[in-house]
Amino acid sequence: MRHATAPRENVGTNSFSVTGILKMCSHCERFSKKDLGVRIPRPLGNGPSRFIPEKEILHVSKVDDRTQSIFEDAFVALGRLDNISLVMGFHPQYLEGFLRTQHYLLQMDGPLSLHYRHYIGIMAAARHQCAYLVNLHVNDFLQVGGDPKWLNGLDGAPKKLQHLGELNKILAHRPWLLTKEHIEHLLKAEEHSWSLAELIHAVVLLTHYHSLASFTFGCGISPDIHCEGGHTFRPPSLSQYCVCDIANGNGHAYLRDDPLGNEEVSGEVEVLMEKMKQLQECRDEEEEASQEEMVERFEREKTESMLVVTAEDEESVPSRDVSRHFEDPSYGYKDFSRRGEHVPTFRVQDYSWEDHGFSLVNRLYPDVGQMLDEKFQMAASLTYNTMASHKDVDTSMLRRAIWNYIHCMFGIRYDDYDYGEINQLLDRSFKIYIKTMVCSPEKTTKRMYESFWRQFQHSEKVHVNLLLMEARMQAELLYALRAITRYMT
Repeated sequence: MRHATAPRENVGTNSFSVTGILKMCSHCERFSKKDLGVRIPRPLGNGPSRFIPEKEILHVSKVDDRTQSIFEDAFVALGRLDNISLVMGFHPQYLEGFLRTQHYLLQMDGPLSLHYRHYIGIMAAARHQCAYLVNLHVNDFLQVGGDPKWLNGLDGAPKKLQHLGELNKILAHRPWLLTKEHIEHLLKAEEHSWSLAELIHAVVLLTHYHSLASFTFGCGISPDIHCEGGHTFRPPSLSQYCVCDIANGNGHAYLRDDPLGNEEVSGEVEVLMEKMKQLQECRDEEEEASQEEMVERFEREKTESMLVVTAEDEESVPSRDVSRHFEDPSYGYKDFSRRGEHVPTFRVQDYSWEDHGFSLVNRLYPDVGQMLDEKFQMAASLTYNTMASHKDVDTSMLRRAIWNYIHCMFGIRYDDYDYGEINQLLDRSFKIYIKTMVCSPEKTTKRMYESFWRQFQHSEKVHVNLLLMEARMQAELLYALRAITRYMT
């Protein structure tokens, strides 16, 4: 398949972004300036994440050959190695599929032009005030020849893209309100109409970047070194390590300890494992609940999910740099039942990704349905059979509870799942984190991240965030694809 990306300019400068997690000592900085005639930026933050100790992320990329190889391939393809990839490097099996899918959506043959793709990424990330992703795609948009005037605000973009604003808004915050009339409005806009194939491409991009904004905030991703807010040219302090230290294997001596490392939360993991064991025994021994009882448990969990508060802070006001890329900034997440409207439950048995959405995407945007399917399955099935320090643990029950809780918050029900298990396995602090990260990710705080699963590894929390991201993306896609299917029929 023909590679459709535009040539990158100034590769020499871009190549420095591969050291986005590193700093340079004064000797290396002088050497680089002298030989290359450029000023070397230094990162402002302590590593790729504000939530995860730098040494853990660096350690993964140093010891895992597969991760290192994936990083190198990503750098060759993009001319940079972003902080999202570095944090996802805890799970190379997932990262590989994620990067392949994202590369295909942004750079390979498809219905939409390259600059449209990056602009849609900007629109989607802006809905959640995710300056990190907005800045990345502003740079990419300009590199592929996008018109700088579009970046002054959505009203400076073509009408065709402006029309996408309503879909972007609803999908990001209240996807259950999406109807076939919204789809018809886009497909029958005379000279500004979208084709079905273009719309599928746009929907996949919107849902991809809404959910990636969740991951970005949920992991506390820091700005990349080449982006605004990610670098400085001031000289480093004596306490900081350098590229040459890492190259010589000396980097860890200079890194801060994990502030949570010595904090003991007695028995947290054991209690959770005991609950999983008891639930499994109940499954084996008890008779299956009636369909009426299962529906009642779903409705109870859905109602309880609305009582979970999503944020500790006041409403955050988006900056002008971000808010100009979308309309109606006051529009945000609202629990569907609180609106005084009856929103019918979305039954997966009536419209599922496996039986309906997958084939629709694959038909109109070849290969993408397959890639998304593999990514969903990877996130949902990924396991190392560990929980904190415990080995040989079957975590499938816990993973399914997390996935189905997110879909429950979106009004999506699985007939064969007992929603009573969710309250047994997910405690309140975890539910607050999940709901905030999925529904209002810009309000996610380090305190929320630290308050759940305190005995677990950071890699396990990143795993949780991958689950949340993919479950959210699939939920949005289900509503969008069902609306498109209803329009088509």
